[in-house]
Amino acid sequence: GELKKSLDGVSQKVLTSQLRQMEGSGLLTRKVYAEVPPRVEYTLTELGYSLQPVLEAMRDWGEAYKKRF
Repeated sequence: GELKKSLDGVSQKVLTSQLRQMEGSGLLTRKVYAEVPPRVEYTLTELGYSLQPVLEAMRDWGEAYKKRF
């Protein structure tokens, strides 16, 4: 729910699909809690964390590119 709120305009279906793909790729783990309402927690794996420098570089590039216009 928190992740969905932070991603404006993304449908639940698309978000769930992307998270499942990332889980399948070993980028994150998924833990389901037997609660009502159901709660799911995602955590980056070591492989997922290894992408942090790449993602930060892409963000920095995007910010610089955006300032050009």
